[in-house]
Amino acid sequence: MPLPSSVDVAIIGAGAAGLGAAHALAGSGLSVIVLEARNRLGGRAWTVQASPEVTFDVGCGWLHSADKNSFVTIATQLGFELNKDLPPWRERAYGNAFPQELRDDFMRAMDAFYERLWQAARTGKDEPASRSLEPGNRWNPMIDAVSTYINGCELKDMSTLDWDAYEDTNLNWRVRRGYGALIAAYGAPCPVALDCKVTLIDHSGKRIRVETSQGSLVADKVIVTAPTNLIADETIRFSPPLPSKVDAAAGLPLGVDDKVTLALEGAEAFPREGNLRGATMRTEMGTYHIRPFGQPCIEGFFGGSFARALEDAGEGAIAAHAISEIAGFLGNDIRRKLKPLYESRWAHDPFARGSYSHALPGHAGDRAVLAVPLDGRLFFAGEATSPELFTTAHGARDSGERAAREVLATIGRQPSH
Repeated sequence: MPLPSSVDVAIIGAGAAGLGAAHALAGSGLSVIVLEARNRLGGRAWTVQASPEVTFDVGCGWLHSADKNSFVTIATQLGFELNKDLPPWRERAYGNAFPQELRDDFMRAMDAFYERLWQAARTGKDEPASRSLEPGNRWNPMIDAVSTYINGCELKDMSTLDWDAYEDTNLNWRVRRGYGALIAAYGAPCPVALDCKVTLIDHSGKRIRVETSQGSLVADKVIVTAPTNLIADETIRFSPPLPSKVDAAAGLPLGVDDKVTLALEGAEAFPREGNLRGATMRTEMGTYHIRPFGQPCIEGFFGGSFARALEDAGEGAIAAHAISEIAGFLGNDIRRKLKPLYESRWAHDPFARGSYSHALPGHAGDRAVLAVPLDGRLFFAGEATSPELFTTAHGARDSGERAAREVLATIGRQPSH
């Protein structure tokens, strides 16, 4: 929609948080516009048709804590089919790259690490999660790899208290048509201006002036849902400056997680929903999901500095590495059966610059600092502001709803639903 010159509430970002805020303000009588730099809805949630047979979530793919996830109800309302099969993380190993007795040994080491991490968090001292590793344990590099998948960063860069604060009921579902497709459908009724990049939020006057690539507008209230990296490096500037927000965002950088999908010829010979990874004893490794939803493909997942290095190596490097690693596990013959379809490169995405936030050691408290509204006019949402559901799409959506309630409270109104 075209850019209005004046609104009651401007929402920056049409990811899950911005759309959650817009929905919560619908029916309030306030004029609202969502300003989105991209040419699509969903932010870091994005589904593509990678081939006629393969639907691929380039961003988030799992409805974590499905028994408490607000997108489960939304999926049902919008007619999106949910898949409740077990995720292929601990179970259904394929091939001999990681024999069962080694897997059992690794899982024991992993569980013992989690127990030490939990004990460390009880002290209230916010130290690097790497301090919970058992010195000299042979599985340490692979425990670090798991951190890169979960947190987007290595253990040395991860706050123990932040990791401990994350809430997960361990029930993980999927959306058959794609999580990104669900979030885009959720956002369809919202008033959104696409291709509208915000550069400045000037809150020096009575009303807030927002400068964008399509011109400027004024608003009484602004809800900022931009990723932390864009706030920290002042891609979006505040005038007067807000050093407390910039510093908090810098303490919550976006880690890197990337995905690739490879077409698999002769897929029927492989198990549905299989898991493939090796006992590689190194952090620079991928983990692979064979035939998600029974589709003729293998999905690869990479995290942390290794994902960043693969992105830096250029377009196609993630797929090339995935094919080589899979061939190392299953034999060279599989190379001719695999063809790159689509890969994410979130660190190189100018409107994200990463995947999702983690608190640096000593910075677990920055989530609360970032979330606090300023003078009843500036409000903050996004997964990074969620106290326990950070890194998730539903945590982002719920934070947008929370920010909308804060806006309504300043004018003495209740949410309409």
